[in-house]
Amino acid sequence: MITSLEKFSDLDPSSIEDIEMERDFIRDALEVLRATDEISNDAFLDAGTIQGGLSLLLNLLSQGITVDEASLQLNSLKNRAAALNQAYPGLDEKVESMR
Repeated sequence: MITSLEKFSDLDPSSIEDIEMERDFIRDALEVLRATDEISNDAFLDAGTIQGGLSLLLNLLSQGITVDEASLQLNSLKNRAAALNQAYPGLDEKVESMR
């Protein structure tokens, strides 16, 4: 998921479609990984915070938040994704393998 989030740097309303696609990819990848027992239920639930964070970011962008505020939210998600990858080693690679 770190890889997914690193795709975004400058956020504005034109980023909405790309963020939606990444959010949906993460959701689908996590569901498949959980269903195939490649990740635990705990990892699935914890990683869902990234998906939820992207949904929140999408809502904020659609409401017209500033680029600075959007960047703060994105950086927070990146930090969370890094922490998840430490708690669940290889999580990012497993998600990316679903592309």
